[in-house]
Amino acid sequence: MEKKKILWPTDFSENARQALPYVTSLGKKYQTEIHVLYVIEELGYHEPWYGEFKESQIAKIHEWEKNKAEERINEICEKNLQGCPLYIRHISIGDPAQEILKLIREEKMDIVVMASRGQKGHFQFGSVAEKIVKNATIPVVTIPV
Repeated sequence: MEKKKILWPTDFSENARQALPYVTSLGKKYQTEIHVLYVIEELGYHEPWYGEFKESQIAKIHEWEKNKAEERINEICEKNLQGCPLYIRHISIGDPAQEILKLIREEKMDIVVMASRGQKGHFQFGSVAEKIVKNATIPVVTIPV
């Protein structure tokens, strides 16, 4: 079983970080690419009762969050992934589960390693992890947190 690409989706939470040792271990063992994905949740999908947002306001918020995400991903890669041959950073905007599944298809990932729940998780198994496990066409390793 040859593995060339590992996807580690992260929301920068402590829960997500607990999957990182598994990601780095697999990356070193199989000498794979490690793809790190952070998804900025789309703000423009709220119902009008939540308040109308101007497109320029949404763009500014997304740009700020993208800049912060780039800083955090760079920090994680420099501190934790230096023993892996190649790490690739991805930042997207949208629904986290949909964006993870999209990247799996587009980049032809071999395996996903992720925490069983993220920052917002109140249960042992989060909704994003559940959607990935149920819909991914590749193996998904979930790290219990």
